[in-house]
Amino acid sequence: MAHKSRIGGVCIDCQTDDLTEATAFWSAMLGKRGKIDEDGKYAEFDGHSGYPKVLLQAVDHAPRVHLDIETDDQEAECARLTALGATEVARIKEWIVMEAPTGHRFCLVAAPQGEDWPGDAAEFDGGARE
Repeated sequence: MAHKSRIGGVCIDCQTDDLTEATAFWSAMLGKRGKIDEDGKYAEFDGHSGYPKVLLQAVDHAPRVHLDIETDDQEAECARLTALGATEVARIKEWIVMEAPTGHRFCLVAAPQGEDWPGDAAEFDGGARE
């Protein structure tokens, strides 16, 4: 069965227990009002339209940026990307953390992340692009 996937988000990982200062900086930089969630783990920005959306995430590891790949079939996309050389690192909540052969981490997240899903998401069947 075919599935679709695309870059749905850019996640800015901030090594902090408190996203207040990071949210203030990135809000000013992006020109968007940031809002930290009730757990204090994520911040989203008002005024987002289309994709990819930008998120802040409080993390324990060194700061980095990772991609969220939105897909309508996380298991099929995980299998497709594993066949291409990626490795599954962890399953956290409803996300699958993957690592590309280049060492870059990314997450497989359920679609939709943006209001225009599927937009120009690529369609895959059996690991090949249709």
